[in-house]
Amino acid sequence: MKRLTLADCFDPAGERFGIPTFPWRCAPDEYATRRQLRGRGLRPGGQEVAAQILRPRRRREPLTAYLYRLDLARPVRLMTPAMWRAHEAMMRARRTCPRCRMDVGYCIPRSRGLCGMCIATDEEAAACSAQNRLLTRPMAHMP
Repeated sequence: MKRLTLADCFDPAGERFGIPTFPWRCAPDEYATRRQLRGRGLRPGGQEVAAQILRPRRRREPLTAYLYRLDLARPVRLMTPAMWRAHEAMMRARRTCPRCRMDVGYCIPRSRGLCGMCIATDEEAAACSAQNRLLTRPMAHMP
């Protein structure tokens, strides 16, 4: 594939890519990305991608950002009290250690599955048992 230049990315009629295409930072004000919509308190609201932004890069595919029309965007849906309760319950479950049943105040890592205190207790017990095994090993008799 031929490398794209900045001039290749300018296709406001959509003849080359099928949808209007603009170079990086050159899109008209009536379009916005999802992140820009969210910053304004809006969401795409089911509309299709209206345009795109391309940013050429060396030796790789160009970066693409999809744009949505601002006039068709809808307000962000607010969370209901029931949704907030469900969210709080889910976060409480992520903060509760399955062994000691304490809410530790942070999300417990899924890699370990236990809170820091339980992990430290396990490591301490493992170290003590390893040390006891070394101490209780029979000594080799010297002739």
